[in-house]
Amino acid sequence: MPDTPADTATPAAPATRRPFRSWPRAARWSTYVAAVLVLVLVAGLVTAVVTVRRSLPQTDGEVEVPGLGAKVEVVRDDHGIPQVYASSSDDLFYAQGYVQAQDRFFEMDFRRHVTSGRLSELLGKDALEADMYIRTMGWRRVAEQELSLLSPETLSYLEAFSAGVNAYMDSHTPSQMSLEYSLLALNGLDYAPEEWTPADSVAWLKAMAWDLRGNMEEEIQRALMTVNHSAEEIASLYPAYPFERHQPIVTQGAVVDGVFEQDASGSDTRKPARPALPTAVTDSLERLGAGLERMPEMLGHGKGIGSNAWAVDGEHSTTGKPILANDPHLGTSMPGIWYQMGLHCTELSEACPFDTTGFTFAGVPGVVIGHNQQIAWGFSNLGPDVVDLYLEKLDGKLYEYDGGKRPLATREEIIEVLGEDEPFTFTVRSTKHGPLLSDVSAQLSTVGANAHVQGPAPERGNGYAVALSWTALTPNRTADAIFEIDKATNWDEFRAATRDFAAPSQNMVYADRAGHIGYQAPGLIPIRKSGNAGAYPAEGWVAANDWTGNYVPFDALPSVLDPEDGLVATANQAVIDGDYPYYLGDSWSYGYRSQRIRDVLEEKGRLGVEDMTRLQLDTSNEFAPTFVPYLLDILLPSPYLAAGQRLLKGWDHTQPTDSAAAAYYNAVWDRTLELTFHDQMQQSVWPTGNDRWFEVMRRLLEEPYSPWWDNADTETVVETRDDILYQAMTSARDELVRRQARRAVDWTWGHQHQMDLESQTLGQSDLAVVRWLFNRGGYEVPGGGDLVNATKWDAAAEDYDVTAAPSMRMVVSLADLDDSRWVSLSGVSGHAFSRHYSDQTDLWVAGETLPWYFSRDRLEENGEDTLTLVPAAGG
Repeated sequence: MPDTPADTATPAAPATRRPFRSWPRAARWSTYVAAVLVLVLVAGLVTAVVTVRRSLPQTDGEVEVPGLGAKVEVVRDDHGIPQVYASSSDDLFYAQGYVQAQDRFFEMDFRRHVTSGRLSELLGKDALEADMYIRTMGWRRVAEQELSLLSPETLSYLEAFSAGVNAYMDSHTPSQMSLEYSLLALNGLDYAPEEWTPADSVAWLKAMAWDLRGNMEEEIQRALMTVNHSAEEIASLYPAYPFERHQPIVTQGAVVDGVFEQDASGSDTRKPARPALPTAVTDSLERLGAGLERMPEMLGHGKGIGSNAWAVDGEHSTTGKPILANDPHLGTSMPGIWYQMGLHCTELSEACPFDTTGFTFAGVPGVVIGHNQQIAWGFSNLGPDVVDLYLEKLDGKLYEYDGGKRPLATREEIIEVLGEDEPFTFTVRSTKHGPLLSDVSAQLSTVGANAHVQGPAPERGNGYAVALSWTALTPNRTADAIFEIDKATNWDEFRAATRDFAAPSQNMVYADRAGHIGYQAPGLIPIRKSGNAGAYPAEGWVAANDWTGNYVPFDALPSVLDPEDGLVATANQAVIDGDYPYYLGDSWSYGYRSQRIRDVLEEKGRLGVEDMTRLQLDTSNEFAPTFVPYLLDILLPSPYLAAGQRLLKGWDHTQPTDSAAAAYYNAVWDRTLELTFHDQMQQSVWPTGNDRWFEVMRRLLEEPYSPWWDNADTETVVETRDDILYQAMTSARDELVRRQARRAVDWTWGHQHQMDLESQTLGQSDLAVVRWLFNRGGYEVPGGGDLVNATKWDAAAEDYDVTAAPSMRMVVSLADLDDSRWVSLSGVSGHAFSRHYSDQTDLWVAGETLPWYFSRDRLEENGEDTLTLVPAAGG
């Protein structure tokens, strides 16, 4: 039977329309189109229902498909999550492609347009700038080059997956595959999707690597601040990681003769020789434009992404076996970024070794995060420094390098644009360091035009260009790693699989049924001739600023099996202490989340599955114990002003949705950052409020007369710390009266901290009725930025709306895999009127999870639909 719309639930419209802050609008809808839509949705209700229903997939019964080797069964539970059972690997991935296309083909099609720089074909000229960025970097070109590096097995899996997608596509028209195609047709799109290819799947890994690329934003922000701040002032806003208070991920071991040995001591470390730092490096830049932040928002991952992943061994669990937990923090979107499913060979063999379940991306075969019959694994972002910007001095078709001149590499790119008679053509130019992003970025063009340099430098002329060096633009074998991890059955096999996981570099947390837990840092992390030269854009004409062409050896990357303390806790903090001989990066989170996780794990002693799910929901604000005493010391002269302050007395520093104290505290935090820094900074580098600012403010609070406290706009007054805190508290009191209520006890954190889930295409339409179709919103959520329950908000914005959140939550019990739990931010379906479009969101908001059954008996007991795919006669 088809996946029918719920009869009793109408999709809720967002509580308020959020400001457009993503990449281009989905369409410029005319008055005529609006009238047609109103007629379709109101007067033509019957026709609309038929249109909606025909795009919903068949999830029961039998379907003949060409190219399948044998019968495949797809069992779905009451939330529509599919588990696929096949007798061969090719049939398994064929069915995975077919089923993903059933649920999310439009999302898959949209993603491949993103990664190939072809959004303009679907959305028109508003998408052109985004396409130019991606064409300049050449994501699709790199993905196509990677196919030749992949193992024959991986290629066969990718091809089988593509065949399954195409089988579904060949038997359905666009309007039968997704409602979005019907609506885009009203905007003039005459479109038939082309066949799916392996490169379409591999290219999406570039989008994820871009999201998780490391410190590029900080490199730009430091440059921005050099306009009116000294190097010392800038350094104070990027404090060193507080190793004395917050433990790194790996707390034991050292590199010995190029190999990381977990039982070695720091004194055993032999550091490889490094050249001296060059004298000619970029010290400051005067101005930058709007920023490259547009790209990540376009991809739906947002600001402030991170993750939590941890594991405890059997001695620290109530089950006697390890338990592993993971909740990646990504931008909110509808549908959510993850797709849940299981892949099961009916009989495990060398030819069909897969029995795995978990989370993947629509359009990507295999399981990215999850478990199989023997091991479980989770990811958090390692945050390595894998990107550098280089200033380049151009001279016509040449650029200067190492005392001479070299020709620019060029290629032509042609972009088809919806609504335009002629395609758009432009030239991509590259130096040895990479493509010139300044050719398509107003911001980076401004960087080059205004960059200050030290030492001998070529004449600026019209300004320097800016090139991008990024490890993900080097073809790699990350796709191999996904399948290798899926079929690994022990630590050695898992670790061998991670060797191929080149980009994005992730903290990989491991647990197995034999009782082991572990951690591995993988990825291509460049070794620079100058050591650490990634803080500012480098002078490209100086050879000493180059990468060496080598990467940190895999065997030297931090790794530990069965750590001495019986746990692994990662939350984007520093990977290892400063004695480690290689430079991995320094743009870590500052350890507030990770130390809270570690403290709870150590304090509890033994934990069960429920304890792990409860920890994922922890809303303790670990900076509040530092900040609140200063706020309580401020004398507020009236009962009205002191009403908010009174809430902080006895507050337990947690941030549930019903907390009045959390509402006031976060408003004060927001206003304190604004009053302290906005007057002295350009808007593009205003504080976001993440845990870097926790650490900055921790130090600043101890300096009541620091120049940072002084308001530059009040020339005759010199403000101190207490002046700013007084203003922040009184301003926050007035703000919450406007936002919520006069009585402070009536405030709630959830009222001002809300989450909207928006479609990245038609959810951005100018028409409210179209946004209503695809978006869901107005969810009041607990947590906050850099809390364990990381529902992040941006202090530089005008509201407290969620910008990134746990995109899923999973807890795996290695004692009994059927006792595991999981939940997604949205639902498994990408069809707006499917009952599985957002059927997990309310559970997610309430902090609940779903049973995650693994054994076939339990899955079939709880299965709701079974679809059987059978080979077509003669096919």
